[in-house]
Amino acid sequence: MDDQEIEEESPNTGPVENAWAMKIPKFTQEDNPHGLLEESKFATLFPKYREQYLKECWPLVQKVLKAHHIVAELDLIEGSLTVKTTRKTWDPYIIIKARDFMKLLSRSVPFEQAVRVLDDEIGCDIIKINSFVSKKETFLKRRQRLIGPNGVTLKSIELLTDCYVLVQGNTVSTVGPYKGLLQVRRIVEDTMKNIHPMYNIKNLMIKRELMKDPKLKNESWDRFLPKFKSKNVPRKQPKNKIKKKPYTPFPPPQPESKIDKELASGEYFLKDEQKKAKRHHEKEEKQMLAKKARQEERKKDFIPPTEPASSHNKVSEQSTVDINQFKAKMKKVSKQNKALNKKG
Repeated sequence: MDDQEIEEESPNTGPVENAWAMKIPKFTQEDNPHGLLEESKFATLFPKYREQYLKECWPLVQKVLKAHHIVAELDLIEGSLTVKTTRKTWDPYIIIKARDFMKLLSRSVPFEQAVRVLDDEIGCDIIKINSFVSKKETFLKRRQRLIGPNGVTLKSIELLTDCYVLVQGNTVSTVGPYKGLLQVRRIVEDTMKNIHPMYNIKNLMIKRELMKDPKLKNESWDRFLPKFKSKNVPRKQPKNKIKKKPYTPFPPPQPESKIDKELASGEYFLKDEQKKAKRHHEKEEKQMLAKKARQEERKKDFIPPTEPASSHNKVSEQSTVDINQFKAKMKKVSKQNKALNKKG
């Protein structure tokens, strides 16, 4: 590929990004027919929760690496993935690719995406994000900002950079072309530095549209790209009002020491045995007081509540008085009737 083709692919991106956009020439077995003289070996640890997935996909891993004459070993006891070259290995860089392949598998990247790193034009990048922020709450907020609601922000980054991005724990694992890896790293680092990822996403979208216009190939794109200014708005913190004490020219009285208190109470002049007896006596008194308080609390449940005088009793008393009066009246009436009957 000549320089003109490179400029058409990535105009106005600078010499660094042009270098990332260059295609790596194909390395064949004819370039190294005698193979490698020494054995190279790399080992990577993996977490316990990845054991089941690695056991299932390990035959596929061995099949893929066998095509490149690389031996892969899975040690479930130590929890490690090992790759090493053989006498038939002719590509000297394939062991580095295999090492990256093992790293991605151990960091929860699925096999379908991790196996892409074995291609010449595809690379991987593992970005550590825990060192950007000291507070855990701020770290979690910015990491979630990178993912976005329902993973929308992460999906847009993948579409614009042609990379697979996985955010998990304290790292961000990416697989894709080298130019896309550079863009993803810039977005992730800016996000952890409190620059919203939408700013970088918007820049990438505008650049993608400008690349379609051949007239703007040799022009500067600064006038089309948005310029965002970071604003650090100072937040007002509530001030703790301290009440001022009235001014006095005299210093505060010096607090009594332990020896002064013992001298005042006379305990200083007691013997060690007497002090022990006094402390024992005070301890027993405290225990007795606490015991009495507990007993009173228990007795409260058995004390019947005082019931107020009910209105039913008053009604019954009034009703008894009325009946007696009624009986007396009836006796008088009966006596009068008897007297009238005798006269008649």
